Amino acid sequence: MNRDSNLLWLSVSPHLKCFNRRLLSRLAKVASVRQWEYFQTVDEPCCVDSILTALHEYVCERTLLERRSGNPHYRVHLLGHGVSGVVGLLYARRYPAQVASLTLLSVNAVPAVNWQAHFYVMRQFLPCSREVILTQMARTLMGEQPLRFTKAIAQLLAKDLDSALTFHSLAHHMDIPVGSSEIPLLVCNGEHDSIVSNQGQTQWSEIMKSGDRLWHCPEGAHFFHFHHSEAVANVIGEHIQAAGKATQADLPQTKLSGQTSVISKAR
Repeated sequence: MNRDSNLLWLSVSPHLKCFNRRLLSRLAKVASVRQWEYFQTVDEPCCVDSILTALHEYVCERTLLERRSGNPHYRVHLLGHGVSGVVGLLYARRYPAQVASLTLLSVNAVPAVNWQAHFYVMRQFLPCSREVILTQMARTLMGEQPLRFTKAIAQLLAKDLDSALTFHSLAHHMDIPVGSSEIPLLVCNGEHDSIVSNQGQTQWSEIMKSGDRLWHCPEGAHFFHFHHSEAVANVIGEHIQAAGKATQADLPQTKLSGQTSVISKAR
């Protein structure tokens, strides 16, 4: 990668962005990385369309600035984890001409199936308090950690549920159509992520187009990019280089740590 790689990291979960810092620090050493953050206020509804509109306004403004600076072919490389990744996927579906590539971390092939959906299912069927379930969710998302660390994560998850974008509630579960996008795609998931299950991994393989990539982080859980930031940064770097140099039909096979699949399908 280089300083003109136009990486845009999406963040719509402000209470969980601490888990992104190691990866962003790694990426920033070899590329220019911008962050786009969205903060949900207590007075506004959880509306994905309004977030996509705000993101599109930013991307269009950035594109105009780049073109005035002599970069007529500027397009962004979108990256995001979890709910933020789903926002990137929806944006790429709606505005593909603005996006050079898309990288999704811990995003299910059925996009609305995330940790929040799992939480609300547990709330409906388990005779446990919210605090107990969130503590269990913290262990599920991060793996076994010291108790103090687990409790801190549970508190962050509670804040995320209460004040960030969510697709679900006890009364309503949002559906997002299954599908990829027409731009080069990299999907990264943890090998031991119970939110994005083996079935979800298989579903991704089935809907990806030729040249898309599916990478599994060894020993990784839902926030695998926190513990394995260097490996994740290397995979992302190679994907973005390939997206910039090759067409969708002939992206090269590369040697990456972990289990990597480059999709090859007959047209």
